[in-house]
Amino acid sequence: MAFAGIAQRIRSLSLSIGQLTFASFMLLLAMIVAGLRAGYILYERHEDKVEAEKQKQKLNAGYSNPDYYVNPKKLYPYDLKSARQLMQQPVWVKEGYRYTYYRYDPASKKVDFAHDAGFLRPIEKLEIKDVITATPVGKAERKQVMAVFQEDGKMCAVPIGFEADEQYKIYSDEMFFVEDPRDLYKHWPADVWQAVEQHQVKLGMNEMQADFAIGMGVPDAGSSSYEKTVRYANGGKQVVIVYHDGKATQITAGVAGK
Repeated sequence: MAFAGIAQRIRSLSLSIGQLTFASFMLLLAMIVAGLRAGYILYERHEDKVEAEKQKQKLNAGYSNPDYYVNPKKLYPYDLKSARQLMQQPVWVKEGYRYTYYRYDPASKKVDFAHDAGFLRPIEKLEIKDVITATPVGKAERKQVMAVFQEDGKMCAVPIGFEADEQYKIYSDEMFFVEDPRDLYKHWPADVWQAVEQHQVKLGMNEMQADFAIGMGVPDAGSSSYEKTVRYANGGKQVVIVYHDGKATQITAGVAGK
């Protein structure tokens, strides 16, 4: 009888240990599952943070900037006839103070290349009267393709390409809008367009808006996409603009090119 009692106690003890081992295993399994879930939650939060950072970078890069989705019409001229499409509607200058124009005599059909008449101004509206060819004095000079227009009551002409080896290279699409830029960029705020039309720059403008207002600028060497210093001749009234993340944060008078 004593031996039977001892055996019963041993069996009970073994069962208790087995139950304890099973309970420990289930507890360990629950802890593993909880850990995996916590890790997955942290991973999801990390991915959300990464995606938010990517969206911020895209915004800074301009993918969310409506300007990048504007697709101005182009004429793709390849000879004099196709270049005369410029006469079918007004054009607007893309980069002011970049392109030099000259006086033109319609009677003699001569361009006075010897004397600059001025620069095309920012977003200046022109009515192209004709497209001609003219050759500057000098044997080495190439025949120029010229757009004729009226400026201050006088006929003028600006180079829009050249002829070489009986082939034309015409770059008027890089010089002119053939649609009103106010319609193309109608998403700009009214105060920005007011500043552009007054040829003034203001804090918060992007680089394109500043170009529209005061013409072509030249970035300093070493400028980056995040921070950029651009110098504008501005028709002799030099301006220096510092951009951070594509927005003007500092505007000062300065000497262009220095």
